[in-house]
Amino acid sequence: MILVLDNNILFSIMNPKSVASYLFSSLKADFFTTEFALSELNKHKADCLSKSKLSEHEFGLRLLEAKALIKFFKSSEYSSFLAGAIDSLPEDPKDSPYLALALSIKAAIWSNDPHLKKQSLVKVYSTKELIDKLLNEEL
Repeated sequence: MILVLDNNILFSIMNPKSVASYLFSSLKADFFTTEFALSELNKHKADCLSKSKLSEHEFGLRLLEAKALIKFFKSSEYSSFLAGAIDSLPEDPKDSPYLALALSIKAAIWSNDPHLKKQSLVKVYSTKELIDKLLNEEL
């Protein structure tokens, strides 16, 4: 399975006690996201530290682990798919980079944002759906 992580999933996996973190470490998948998601993570690092109760050092270690398992793409690598992605997400165009990346690498998206499911270009899995698939041994 090939999955593009949106920024909320990336934030969630930074908390080692989260369901998303457990799922991230349990799934046999290739993970991808945008470099923008990484910059957003760094921008909101204080929130992540507060919610996860991690120290700066622990957060740094988690980030190194995540970077080892996730490939981060520059916007230039999926820019040719961006216009179509924006058109497909009129409610929330800020998520169009994740859709554009998924289109460019022929991947599904892991996101809990319901508006992403309204488009029909790529499959979108919520955390719950991925857990169900894992429990049913479909992954």
